[in-house]
Amino acid sequence: MLGPLESFATTGETHLEGEDLSVLGQLKDDYPVHFMAIGDWGRNGADHQLPVARQMGKWATENPNDFILSLGDNFYPSGVTSEHDPLWHYSYENIYTEFALQWDWYPILGNHDYKSDPDAQVRYSKISRRWKMPARYYSKEVRLHGPDGGKMLMVFIDTNPMIPEFYSNSEYGPHVAGQQPDKQLEWLEKTLKEASPDVRWKMVIGHHPIYTVGPRIKNYDTLAVRKVLLGIFERQKVDVYLSGHDHSQQHLKTEGFTHHFISGSGSEVTPVTGGVSYSRFEAADYGFMYFSVDRNRLNTKVINHEGKTIYETTLKK
Repeated sequence: MLGPLESFATTGETHLEGEDLSVLGQLKDDYPVHFMAIGDWGRNGADHQLPVARQMGKWATENPNDFILSLGDNFYPSGVTSEHDPLWHYSYENIYTEFALQWDWYPILGNHDYKSDPDAQVRYSKISRRWKMPARYYSKEVRLHGPDGGKMLMVFIDTNPMIPEFYSNSEYGPHVAGQQPDKQLEWLEKTLKEASPDVRWKMVIGHHPIYTVGPRIKNYDTLAVRKVLLGIFERQKVDVYLSGHDHSQQHLKTEGFTHHFISGSGSEVTPVTGGVSYSRFEAADYGFMYFSVDRNRLNTKVINHEGKTIYETTLKK
């Protein structure tokens, strides 16, 4: 199933909201690739982490799912100290126990992960069969099976070194030191620019959002990553930027090319601001996102901790 990643250009979309979306789940799903996304989750099962994990397991049991994206802040409050830290069991292995969640997880690092040893999460890939994190940033192409199915390019980035304020921070500073963010940004643009010709969709996955209608709408970290990423996304026609950090579920679309999705409520919820012009959907609710992709469509569902589909949208080419 898994190969190199692909790009996708969005020319249209449809979306629905409300609990009546449960009817849609009964329709035949003809998408070739499915995956889930959850961010900001590692709290030893506390603050709704367990209910969300149970709904993820139930959803993946009843619906096709190929892999899971972890959007950073994987371990609260201060990351893990090593690949043998007990938090791996308390916050991960003993929480996401359903058989349907034993497939590959592709993680990135959040700011809380930077407070101890961020590279321990890379090293854990050699211990866990399902934790697949080859480096602090990496890319993968996923083949969209079927006649002329093409591919999806997924680029996993580390946004922490892109925030200048982190370098003087007593907790983050030692682990962002020497990270060479310019080098990562060059790699990001090159990876997107040199995507395979058959790439249909381009998705970038990072922890910090570029836009948000949560508490960090004008925060220094939001503005910092916007400054360095927005131009790259526009030049390289990134279809979706998927992030966490604000603890809510959001779909945002500014005048630019990229759709912005935030799935950061794996275990804690923070408020959202309604009435923002570029917000297609925002909810201060616990949950995760579920993506279904084919050559011409990218469908996104938001599933809350009670198993309700509270939002659905389909981007089309």
